[in-house]
Amino acid sequence: MSILVGKKAPSFSASAVIKGGQIIADYSLDQFVGEKPVLFFFYPMDFTFVCPTELFAFQNKLAEFEARGVEVVACSTDTEQSHWGWLQMDKSEGGIKGITYPLVADTSKTISANFGVLAGDYELDENENMCATGPMIAYRGLFLIDKNGIVQHQIVNNFPLGRNVDEALRMVDALQHFEENGEVCPANWSKGDDAMKGTHESVADYLAKH
Repeated sequence: MSILVGKKAPSFSASAVIKGGQIIADYSLDQFVGEKPVLFFFYPMDFTFVCPTELFAFQNKLAEFEARGVEVVACSTDTEQSHWGWLQMDKSEGGIKGITYPLVADTSKTISANFGVLAGDYELDENENMCATGPMIAYRGLFLIDKNGIVQHQIVNNFPLGRNVDEALRMVDALQHFEENGEVCPANWSKGDDAMKGTHESVADYLAKH
């Protein structure tokens, strides 16, 4: 498991389903560098139980992310055809119809691996055959990537543990407050609360020197 905070987010180009049903071949987060921040999250599998609760939770808050200028993008190791099929099914039937943000298809599993959230690895057995050491699906990883393409926040949950979308929004607010005001955000800070000023130099200045 790698720590990407403070580093450039891994680049990729992969198939994805956008706008709830349009398959495109070369989707990349690089299109947002210099333009807007991205909330990029992984989920384990299509046609499961906890995953749709998270996908709908992000959809329900999508307008709030968009109001902050943040692009929300999801990813799993399923194919784009699997994503598309799931998107055609109503929620009452276990589907995710109504999800409008992009779903990236990490069929090669390289995106999950590069972001450090792939559960398992490949190795050679005693007969020199390639075999997997785990389920080879993504943990519930979440990455807040700023408009310069740098990861500013990440969390990784095991499969049974769903995430808190309000906390993801809070981290967006904290990052934007720091970027706009140069003030750092203490524990349990929420938008509108008082933040903290540095005594001698800003955090950005400190990081630039070290």
